[in-house]
Amino acid sequence: MSQQGATPSGTPSNSPGSPWPPRQSTGGRGGWVTGGVTFAGVLMLCGGVLAVLQGIAAVAEDDVYRRVGSYVYEFDLTGWGVIHIVLGVLVAVTGWGLLSGRSWARVAGIVLASLGLVLQFLFLPYQPFWAVVMMAIDLFVIWSLVSAGVASADSDR
Repeated sequence: MSQQGATPSGTPSNSPGSPWPPRQSTGGRGGWVTGGVTFAGVLMLCGGVLAVLQGIAAVAEDDVYRRVGSYVYEFDLTGWGVIHIVLGVLVAVTGWGLLSGRSWARVAGIVLASLGLVLQFLFLPYQPFWAVVMMAIDLFVIWSLVSAGVASADSDR
């Protein structure tokens, strides 16, 4: 009198003891990749907002940032502020796109994180610690978004 084909809730089961809904195989990396893309989206959204605030601080008053010695790549802080504001808005919108599951956001995220990595290198004399932290975050974002592309290509085979 046992019913092995159905679970107590009345939902069908593939075999005795199997979970409902059935798990899909993702090649063993699905959880890490999905979590990495979600975390990259959150980092981009927060980083974009912070970049906008950083840009506003640079545009508002040039004495907010202190120069740490001479540097080969010297730019006007007002120009840096405008670049940070524009890039920050683009990064925040891309982060929102990643969290919304938009297909364009992964490629845009890779491009913007790469551009942000270079720009943070150029921003080193103004905020060295913050620039290094943001460079590490940009590297993580690039890695996680590229890993998502590799995982989706593996699942298509």
